[in-house]
Amino acid sequence: MAPVSEGGTDALLPDLPKGPLQAYRARASFCWRELVLFLEGEDVLRLKWATPRLLRFQKAIFSALENDPLFARSHGEDISLEKYRELSFLRCKRVMEYSLLPVEEMVARPLSVQTLIACLGMYDWSLAVKFLLHMLTFGSAIYSSGSERHLKYLPKIFNMDIFGCFAVTELSHGSNAKAIRTTAHYDPTTEEFIIHSPDFEAAKFWVGNMGKTATHAVVFAQLYTPGGQCHGLHSFVVQIRNPKTLLPMPGVMVGDIGKKLGLNGVDNGFAMFHKVRIPRQDLLNRTGDVTPEGTYVTPFKDDRQRFGASLGTLSFGRVAIVGMSIVNLKLALSIALRFSATRCQFGPSDGEEVPVLEYQTQQWRLLPYLAAVYALDHFSKSLYLDLAELQQGLMGTDQGARQAELGREIHALASAGKPLASWTAQRGIQECREACGGHGCLAVNRLGDLRNDNDPNCTFEGDNNILLQQTSSYLLSLLACHVQGGARFESPLRTVDFLQAYPDILGQRFTCPSVDSCLDSSVPLAAYEWLVCYLLRESYQKLNQEKRSGSNDFEARNNSQVYYCHPLALAFLELTVVRRFHEYTHQPRVPPPLRAVLGRLSALYALWSLSQHTALLYQGGYFCGEQAGKMIQNAILDLCSQLKDDAVALVDVIAPPDFVLDSPIGRADGELYKNLWTAVLLESRVLERPSWWSEFSVHKPRIGSLKSKL
Repeated sequence: MAPVSEGGTDALLPDLPKGPLQAYRARASFCWRELVLFLEGEDVLRLKWATPRLLRFQKAIFSALENDPLFARSHGEDISLEKYRELSFLRCKRVMEYSLLPVEEMVARPLSVQTLIACLGMYDWSLAVKFLLHMLTFGSAIYSSGSERHLKYLPKIFNMDIFGCFAVTELSHGSNAKAIRTTAHYDPTTEEFIIHSPDFEAAKFWVGNMGKTATHAVVFAQLYTPGGQCHGLHSFVVQIRNPKTLLPMPGVMVGDIGKKLGLNGVDNGFAMFHKVRIPRQDLLNRTGDVTPEGTYVTPFKDDRQRFGASLGTLSFGRVAIVGMSIVNLKLALSIALRFSATRCQFGPSDGEEVPVLEYQTQQWRLLPYLAAVYALDHFSKSLYLDLAELQQGLMGTDQGARQAELGREIHALASAGKPLASWTAQRGIQECREACGGHGCLAVNRLGDLRNDNDPNCTFEGDNNILLQQTSSYLLSLLACHVQGGARFESPLRTVDFLQAYPDILGQRFTCPSVDSCLDSSVPLAAYEWLVCYLLRESYQKLNQEKRSGSNDFEARNNSQVYYCHPLALAFLELTVVRRFHEYTHQPRVPPPLRAVLGRLSALYALWSLSQHTALLYQGGYFCGEQAGKMIQNAILDLCSQLKDDAVALVDVIAPPDFVLDSPIGRADGELYKNLWTAVLLESRVLERPSWWSEFSVHKPRIGSLKSKL
């Protein structure tokens, strides 16, 4: 690999400031710049002299934010809900004015979209989500689910002549999309669809941007043709407000649902429709259309294929949340690990204190999450590219069985990916908060905001526990086809192909002779394959047992979730993440200086995740005797110890500039106490007495008057 100074990368990756963190940076086993360049992808490796495109793009975004007064930070400032939402809208508008991401760039380089959302989210998730919902969720739905007749909306979206939202969830239905009750009846006499909410429970609810600012919505409704036949859930472009006045359109009741636990710069809202008429052409018709006479037509051979393709397009929000969750964990770990490397407490003698990162407990608490960030980030990017492949196929001529199967597979991966990523981030951010002690409780250090803004990811786009059922149902359907008809286990992305060796894998056992032999991700990878096969067999048998005992399909599925289908879905997704990261970190293109650290990250994530299933590994007989469990535990601690000196450099790879990270205890210079003291002084307004003191001093009770009353 060419020296990192070639191609202008010094300007993109300037030297980090000198300070207390320098001691750990000097001990790192690799060059952080080289790892950044490797993670940029194949273009950097193939064109060794080229400046990484995404790296330039990322720097341009951060520079634009830092140099624009509209994005200025103000520590400790409490702003009203209305002001926060105004700022979020104005900032979103400014980002659109910068034209950072032309349409042709979005199509040619899908990861640039993910990069933009990540950069905006690192600054403020309310801004990022508002932009994402308008530009990507709303805009992408029109672009990928519509056809040529809908292209007229795209310039209006880019110019913000209209502002969009994505309306699936209703007051009484969220995860159960098939039960959505908003209707769209086609009237052939006027060539219009009539959008209607049958009652208040069918009101669209929790819709981001709908509360105050959206003028148009992609509305999901049950499509009915003349004669009363329902063709299932379809999407429509519906105008909900006048773009010039923001007043509701006739027949539309729309409003804001109020303050939330997090993301309060986003105006989540509700809408009800009373026989609102829209042109026939505003049906997004990629997977199904209605002729002017009222005949339903679709390029798919059966409803299963059409629904499979639709599921793939509906997966965009869940795939986006995987990336959002990982960004939140990146920020929290950047803060907590820089803090841990400069916070000194106790030591071998009274006069010598050591950084808390030197303690095994602190390493065990934080470093597995650091490994998780790298593994899940790679999975997030690869899944985003898979989704882009699906969308490009839908927009072309590929409407065949493979395309439908690809939609089903991506739906299964996204349905488990969102729970795994958002739960990992939820637990990891809390661990980071606690690992920073009392300083982690200070709002100025941002960990509380990260926790609050990440928390909705566990329920947005579907409750995590419900979504896992989608993934387990996908796996069980494959096993049923194999058992009943001899169908092969195979899928477009090859995530299930290993199941073709299902009986043989179930006969395997853990055979590692020593801890050293466990320090590669191939060991937990084999264990995960066994675990998924075991849980798939147990879930299938449990489901059939329930049915034989008289339970109907619904009852059987309901009674098979907690100890069967739920862990099956999580283990399958963890296996997929482990496999993809293992293959990525063990490929021949990995530069030799990076192989050791990437291999340790891969092994640590895999072993740490696997260790959470220890009971099942013993229960199914894969582990036998106490040495197996102890070996995994010792391997995790060994890897934490080996990665300890690399932790700060690994954070330098993923951390944004200080302006964006916006945490005194997480600044790149490591001047922990100086930065914290400065921030506290700015927030406390030294020498000012409380504004309420004057009134209190006039009316406060006097001691003498109290005694007389006694």
